[in-house]
Amino acid sequence: MAVDDRTKGGFVLAIASGKGGTGKTTIAVNLAVALAEQGCRVQYVDCDVEEPNGHLFLKPTLQHSEAVGVPVPVIDAGKCTACGKCAEVCEYNAIAVLKTAMVFPELCHGCGGCMPVCPEDAIHAEPRIIGQLETGCAGKIGFVQGRMNVGEPMAPPLIRAAKRARIAEAIAILDAPPGTSCPVVTTVRDADYVILVTEPTPFGLNDLRLAVDLMRQLEKDFGVVINRAGIGNDDVRSYCTEERVQVLAEIPEDRKVAEAYSRGEMVNVIPAFKDAVLELVKVLENEIGKQR
Repeated sequence: MAVDDRTKGGFVLAIASGKGGTGKTTIAVNLAVALAEQGCRVQYVDCDVEEPNGHLFLKPTLQHSEAVGVPVPVIDAGKCTACGKCAEVCEYNAIAVLKTAMVFPELCHGCGGCMPVCPEDAIHAEPRIIGQLETGCAGKIGFVQGRMNVGEPMAPPLIRAAKRARIAEAIAILDAPPGTSCPVVTTVRDADYVILVTEPTPFGLNDLRLAVDLMRQLEKDFGVVINRAGIGNDDVRSYCTEERVQVLAEIPEDRKVAEAYSRGEMVNVIPAFKDAVLELVKVLENEIGKQR
């Protein structure tokens, strides 16, 4: 693929994992750097809003910060007749009705469904701030991260805000939260391709199975990167062969990678790691080419 084709961007790549600690963010940030060095316009979007740590490695200059809120219903007790229609329409039990309607803000998903059903026009919405959206750049790499307030129970609204900050012309690398819950689904739902990062251990295999099942339910194109290859056994590779899941790369275990990670340093200077990332770039070029 020619450089002028790659720089057109518009490709959304999500990096996910069935469990934490597999090296997902290490892969994501080094992949962003490698693609930028290949001449691509790249944007890194940290969707792990509860514990964003991509900034520790990319060390971006943050240029803008804004509060992100969820619209939460507020009840006008003077108008409310306790008819209960708002509670009936709420699928998340965020509204209860006794003598008047009561709102539980932490349960509210901000859908706004309660307002149009109120016959007395007794409900209006006010924003409840759940976190911050920060944008900037790390050299030639665009940078976006969500940072959720401590104690907030719902990450998806902030993840959606981070994704809305995506530059349409860039290759977007979405660093997903670990696991297979709602925040992961929110992150990968509209990705063009998903990389699942795992490790060759029984725990890695168990959570990889869950992640693969999720990708198939969402009908996503995906492949697997086996990180720390050599520390466990061949069960992960055997599983991928049996399930016809493409193994995109195997990155060998290297203590220098762990040492660099602990210092918050990029690790693409380590030959074996850099070679694996560059091979991954070649695979992704084919995937990006399919979208042209």
